[in-house]
Amino acid sequence: MTAAPSAATAPRNPLRSQGVQVSLALALGLTIGMLLSREPAPTGAAATLLGALDTIGTAWINAVRMTVIPLVVPLLIVGVAGGDDARATGTVGVRAFAWMLGMLIACAIFSAVAAKLWFAGFTVDPEATARLRASAHIDIPAGDALSARTWFLSLIPLNPIKAAADGTLLPVVLFTLLYAFALARVADGARQAQLAFFRGMADTMLTVVRWILALAGIGIFCLALVLGQKLGTAALGAIGFYFLVLITLLVVPTIACYGVIAITRRVPLGQFARALLPAQAVGVGSRSSLASLPAMVKGATDVLRLPPTATGFVLPLCASVFKLNSGIYWAVGAFFTSKLYGLPLTDGQLAIVALAGVVLSFSTPGIPSGGQLLQVPVYTAIGLPVEAVGIMIALDTLPDMFKTLLNVTSDVTVAVMTSPRVEPA
Repeated sequence: MTAAPSAATAPRNPLRSQGVQVSLALALGLTIGMLLSREPAPTGAAATLLGALDTIGTAWINAVRMTVIPLVVPLLIVGVAGGDDARATGTVGVRAFAWMLGMLIACAIFSAVAAKLWFAGFTVDPEATARLRASAHIDIPAGDALSARTWFLSLIPLNPIKAAADGTLLPVVLFTLLYAFALARVADGARQAQLAFFRGMADTMLTVVRWILALAGIGIFCLALVLGQKLGTAALGAIGFYFLVLITLLVVPTIACYGVIAITRRVPLGQFARALLPAQAVGVGSRSSLASLPAMVKGATDVLRLPPTATGFVLPLCASVFKLNSGIYWAVGAFFTSKLYGLPLTDGQLAIVALAGVVLSFSTPGIPSGGQLLQVPVYTAIGLPVEAVGIMIALDTLPDMFKTLLNVTSDVTVAVMTSPRVEPA
């Protein structure tokens, strides 16, 4: 008689995996939402249901975002000041920035070349062009909200507590790093007392994150259903080609991140995929890589077992400043605008757009659609109408899901590539 498999050797039910659960919830919610979008206007009962689901989904994502600052601050302090050598942490930061810059440059070159070839034979229907151009509208922030001076001064908050309350992560990260490097230089007794407190705080917040992410299936389903109902079949209209090009060019580097992990074998590819799935689902559902940060930290800690320098330093840093999608959607948007308005885009203008997408990606202002609005001065410099940025913002819902997917995947990739090799679990 063959012995029954023990609990340790029995095959694991894939449906019990949190990554699979949230992925199914995302797909199911989007499908049902798009089916509901076929109705010209939701009935009374459907409108009430959509409102209730929107409330539940928003409440869940607010709960996720609630944990970001209380999680990032202690992780950064422990990751920097808790190490044996603060210089080693600084070296990790330099390596992380080198990876960010290298990936941004590679994506900008890839996007510029691919978009130029793809848009070469693209023609826009005159009627569709007229409708899109008529809908162009953009509210440009008053004053110097997009200037380099304003961005630079915003990095030094007058009140770090207010910056944390406002959710502006980059100034909080920089202040926390300053505090952490200073803490690494104080007397050992005082340093260990503070580190014990912040370790306890980080462990507590990771427990809170696990509780909130246990409800991820419900939250993602509600968010995805409402999003699917709003999206409808927009991708089948006049802007379908733009969606096709942009989403394809966003998916390619997302897959390339898996290729980097497979080639370098820094971590087992299966573990990498399992660690990423929940964060990716949160990112696609919320369209916010910042909201995905707690799930990224949880996956990097529980599944990949990355060191504190990765989970407490590199990941928050990447979530704050690293927007790999900027190297892609800027070039695609410029080509789409040139076709829409019948203005040829020269290689010199394209080079300016690609360079700006790399450099300015680190300086996204903390205002709504800040990443898109940064294109305004670039469009002015190369002679493209800034009104087209309003069209890009209006069309951003669907592509933004894939932008966030790329950002989340690349953030974890950088954390892995700046960490020691991990053996299979």
